Amino acid sequence: MNVGLFTDGLAHLSLSEALDWLEQALPSVRDLEIATGGYSPVPHYDEERRFAEEIGRRGLRLAALNVSGNPLENAAHDAALRHTVELAGELGTERVVCMSGGRAELSGGAWFPGVENDVERYWQERVLPYWTEIAALAARQPGLRICFELEPGAAVYNTSTFARVAAVGSNLCVNLDPSHFFWQSIDSLAVIANLGDRVGFAHGKDTVIDAQRLELDGALDRTAWRYATVGDAHDSSWWRAFVAALQAAGYDRVVSIEYEDDLVPPEESIVRAAHVLAGALA
Repeated sequence: MNVGLFTDGLAHLSLSEALDWLEQALPSVRDLEIATGGYSPVPHYDEERRFAEEIGRRGLRLAALNVSGNPLENAAHDAALRHTVELAGELGTERVVCMSGGRAELSGGAWFPGVENDVERYWQERVLPYWTEIAALAARQPGLRICFELEPGAAVYNTSTFARVAAVGSNLCVNLDPSHFFWQSIDSLAVIANLGDRVGFAHGKDTVIDAQRLELDGALDRTAWRYATVGDAHDSSWWRAFVAALQAAGYDRVVSIEYEDDLVPPEESIVRAAHVLAGALA
């Protein structure tokens, strides 16, 4: 297992500048995740595939393509996902990270009389047919896995909703990002044990909980928590346990650092995260 980097954390730099910095600051990080669409500003992808050529020329590896968005409700995100699946096959990249998409009012955070019927109808009419189609599209590329980031607001946001969509395609997997689980009080280690070989990719990102705000407003209030640098909320012993759980599940790929810490500059955050994760892997 290796430490990798989702390069959107260095979106203020060109790809060449980002890779120059990475080779100087973290020469041991050789695996990259590149955004190709969705919610990303797409700072390092180009249709001519110069990004892939530069990565290869430097002896780096393209670990995953990321197209996280809302393909169920956004036509541009749907097109980007389909394009990324085809691109992954052409580049020989075996992992596409995405979100399931959906409507927030029909996800797990909403509750009002009759909502369960609306949720079931949405799943039957939209979620399952769509992901059956995408699983079949991805199946044309041997070894390719579509890895859902389990984030509330999307139709697939926890182990139970993933189990439901996983039934339509064995190539549908999970991008295990513990930051989304911390604030929901979901045990990431238990999730990994439950998913087993359906863990297809992993992110390194932490979450800081505001205990006082949590007591007053609960975890559904966005101000009760924030995404953070790996190690700022959960110490190295937790990340060692995270790595050990992934290994026990048979996962041997990349833990890709995802920068989303508004309080720490990206370069500092990425270096700190890499050191914590490298220590956990060691």
